[in-house]
Amino acid sequence: MDGVSVARDGHVVEIVLDRPEALNALSTAMARRLAAVCREVADDPSVRAVVLSAAGEKAFCVGADLKERNGMSDAEIYAQRPVFRAAFGGVLGLPQPVVAAVHGYALGGGCEFALSADMIVADETAVFGLPEVGVGLVPGGGGTQLALRRLGPGRAADLVFTGRRVKIDEAVAYGLADHRVAAGTAREEALAIAGRIARNSPTAVRAAKRAMRLGGGVGLDAALDLEENAWRTAAFSPDRREGIAAFNEKRTPNWS
Repeated sequence: MDGVSVARDGHVVEIVLDRPEALNALSTAMARRLAAVCREVADDPSVRAVVLSAAGEKAFCVGADLKERNGMSDAEIYAQRPVFRAAFGGVLGLPQPVVAAVHGYALGGGCEFALSADMIVADETAVFGLPEVGVGLVPGGGGTQLALRRLGPGRAADLVFTGRRVKIDEAVAYGLADHRVAAGTAREEALAIAGRIARNSPTAVRAAKRAMRLGGGVGLDAALDLEENAWRTAAFSPDRREGIAAFNEKRTPNWS
């Protein structure tokens, strides 16, 4: 539906960029659908982990649909902007851990979707890039800021200013990919990781994600206060009582 489909297995939700005939290029309709899906997932307390994957064999996502944009006026592009920001912000703002499963081209917005995830699993066909400056644009889905935080200033500048493409070996060395897997297995590995996450306390995992996300841009003292808040959220929750009881009783926890 409108280029995004959803699958669920227990407490794991898979959000699929599903427009393979266009290499999963992000259209306005697709962006609206993705933002709506992310809102639904974020509001569902039974979802404990998310996988962001893509249909087709050639690409994860090649960024914005430039064919659509080519026929748009400046006013229409301006009106499209908040729709796109809601889509990228929807993925970035998910309270559950997000694992991106990348194969093929992850360019422009596709690279930014991957950078919005907490972990990136990439197979040997993956090619990353932020080529926006080559068509007179600046990465606008979080690319300048997310690359800076993940890769550091020099490597982020390299990708953003040159617009060059990065294949899997360099992507791993740069920190663009956290897990390298054989061709065709990124989705399988990402789902396995999400399954392991989903077995843990959802209260603790969400609190830890929030502390890690917010702590990256503040000083150490403030970051440790964020960690303290996360610890208190988990320590005085039913999950802490259930987790310790299950450990002592040698059984699987039944999280609330």
